Amino acid sequence: MEYNQQVRNRLKRIDGQIQGILRMMDEGKDCKQVITQLSASRSAIDRTIGLIVSTNLVNCIQGDGNEDNRTQEELISDAVNLLVKSR
Repeated sequence: MEYNQQVRNRLKRIDGQIQGILRMMDEGKDCKQVITQLSASRSAIDRTIGLIVSTNLVNCIQGDGNEDNRTQEELISDAVNLLVKSR
């Protein structure tokens, strides 16, 4: 699977958030602020996982990534399993 610039940009923003959290910790910021930012980062990661899984599923169903001739039901099941595993 190829990862487009949109996914890469999301990950760069998440990386920036994590770096910001580390700075906050170094500066001794309040734990509520740190937790808020950690939660935002986790949410951004979850959305990125969803984007990658859904893009992969669409590509597989359209035939771009289904070299082993699995059924659409199997492809959907695999995608759902990836989402469940990510939680």
